[in-house]
Amino acid sequence: MSKIGKNPVNIPEGVSAEISGATLKVKGKLGELTLKLNPLVEVKIADGKITVAPKDMGNPAALVMWGTQRAHIANAVAGVSKGFAKELEFKGVGYKVALKGNTLDMVLGFSHNVEYKLPEGVKAEIVSPTEVKLTSANKEILGVAADEIRKYRMPEPYKGKGILYKGERIRRKEGKKK
Repeated sequence: MSKIGKNPVNIPEGVSAEISGATLKVKGKLGELTLKLNPLVEVKIADGKITVAPKDMGNPAALVMWGTQRAHIANAVAGVSKGFAKELEFKGVGYKVALKGNTLDMVLGFSHNVEYKLPEGVKAEIVSPTEVKLTSANKEILGVAADEIRKYRMPEPYKGKGILYKGERIRRKEGKKK
């Protein structure tokens, strides 16, 4: 039995959900998301709640997808109603970020500036020259965008420089000894 899958997903006010074929469409104040439903689980909408159940309790794959599908649906509902955000910090001498239209212009210690075009559905807000806040209704696209930005300068353990998630601690290593 899936502990997560058993719980229904409440649909808040201002959010509408409908199932058409093998897709679930969720609309809210922050946008519209379409989610492909797994054929091993059954999804129903009733009384302002979305319930997920496996079609065959004897199939281990259906039991695995039960909780996973429910989590994806909950993320879609939360995304169109509240949205998701990730904050990145740029630590290092001269590291900074600026927003030019839909592109992040980053100074990361290379001989050139690094430009990253934000994917559709992701918005950026410059909090300070060394901090950027990414927001989106789609949790998956937001996480991928934040990770791609971070890969330009991964945090390193000797000096602690790089692009870090806000609040992330880097375990520091001791340098060379004489």
